[in-house]
Amino acid sequence: MKLKICTIEYDHYISRLSSGMLKYQGSLQAKYSQFFQVAIVVLVLICGLLITPAQGQSQPSFPVVLDGRQIFQVSSTKASTAKDRAESISSQLKAVVKSEKSPQIEIKQVNSSPTIWINDRYILSITPKDNPGNIDPEKLAVTWANDIRTLVQKSQQERDIKFTRNISLLTVAILIIALFVNRSLGILCKITQRKFSQILESYASLGDYITTLNFLLRTTLILARIGLWVAVVLYITNLFPVTRYWSYKISSSIITSLTSPILKNNSLVDIFILIGLFLGLIILSGTATNLLRSRVLQALTISLGVQEAIAVICKYALIGIGSVVLLQVWGVDLSSLAILASALGVGIGFGFQDIAKNFGSGIVLLFERPIQVGDFVEVGQYMGTVEHIGARSVVIRTLERVSIIVPNSQFLEKEVINWSHQNPVSGIPITVGVAYGSDMEEVKIALLDAADAHSDVLRFPPPQVFFQGFENNILNFKLLIWIDKPNQQSVIKSDIYFLIAASLKQHKIDIPLNSHNLHVNSGDLPIKLSEQLEQALLHLSQGMNGTLVNKDN
Repeated sequence: MKLKICTIEYDHYISRLSSGMLKYQGSLQAKYSQFFQVAIVVLVLICGLLITPAQGQSQPSFPVVLDGRQIFQVSSTKASTAKDRAESISSQLKAVVKSEKSPQIEIKQVNSSPTIWINDRYILSITPKDNPGNIDPEKLAVTWANDIRTLVQKSQQERDIKFTRNISLLTVAILIIALFVNRSLGILCKITQRKFSQILESYASLGDYITTLNFLLRTTLILARIGLWVAVVLYITNLFPVTRYWSYKISSSIITSLTSPILKNNSLVDIFILIGLFLGLIILSGTATNLLRSRVLQALTISLGVQEAIAVICKYALIGIGSVVLLQVWGVDLSSLAILASALGVGIGFGFQDIAKNFGSGIVLLFERPIQVGDFVEVGQYMGTVEHIGARSVVIRTLERVSIIVPNSQFLEKEVINWSHQNPVSGIPITVGVAYGSDMEEVKIALLDAADAHSDVLRFPPPQVFFQGFENNILNFKLLIWIDKPNQQSVIKSDIYFLIAASLKQHKIDIPLNSHNLHVNSGDLPIKLSEQLEQALLHLSQGMNGTLVNKDN
């Protein structure tokens, strides 16, 4: 009964959550999504700048570890490094643990420095470098001695057979619970997926979101299961001394390799953070540019080409200025980048000529604006609408709805037909041939009627009919129409041809078939044949006669 009530409450909660999401989804995404993106990226950039040091710091001390537990840290001496000294102390503590004797710790003064002894075994001397906080050396020695005693006794207890048996049983119980939780997560994901799918299917406009919902739920399930088993493995490894020791060694090796300075006191983590900051800067610049384009530039009475030019210039200006600020905050001397700039110049001269040429052409296109976003252009064999003008290429959407990426240099090196340049009105010539004997005035009327019948043909300038001249078997006419939709010229031209065919048929005007006359200018007849050709023809005719006789028989 309780399980049924819980299930009903869960279904009710899912229904309310889904209805609330559907109610506010459109308005929140339309109004605040871009602002949230900007705020999050800015917050990440600020946190990255605050937590990242300008220069990497070295670690003069090294930890003393027993069974994967850190006790304290020691510094280097004249005789040995901090790492060698810490490993020596750790090995002596392991020997004490294996001896299974109760640790008897003594503190002795040797050369005016307190030393720690366990079971008459010398462990370490406390040096001034070991005491960066200027604590009383005697008190520090007592504190370290108590920590050593506690961990040695704990390590000896963990090596007892009874303790190992109890920890093994606990490990089995943890694994069983983890398997149960892993299975429960899968069941919960299926129930949630089914409930949300039923709610979304009830809305016809939201049926496409089911695939996205299933992907998000599966991703959440995978991440939850990974987090569960990572937590289980870490907890179990900390139960046993041996696994705890190796877990500590692996994690410390990874941390050391990531935090060790490699480039001018900057560790690998610092470099990754710098790369992340640059990526965040690029995302922030793109989001700010989209906000500028959608919220500011669209409200102004300027063309799409000018809007795109302003947006692209602002984007690259933000990236350039932000990169300089990041490098200065990071502590990079910008004057040292002169060598990199020289190498980049050589690289451009040898290997990046096309990229540099296209980038320069893109700047010329943005400022000179021979083409703009929304123009209908023809470049070589490609014809379509300009959708995007980038730093290296221009994206053209053809009449077949195919995106063609054309390098910027093509628009400066070749002839470009821009049907929308300054004035979208374009003249479309249509050639028509009619038969000889047709009434020319009737032909003109028929062609003008076909042009007037199409709604996309402009009334001003008015359509015109021109007589092109006499050709073989046809009278050639040209109908010139004007349209203000150059991207629809293929469709309009096809419609006009259909209308012309119907109009000519209505006016009883014939369109002749294409025919050719062959005139043969021969000499004397009959034609004289050579003797060899006569013999060959005679032989061929005798063979054919014999074949016909055999068939008749």
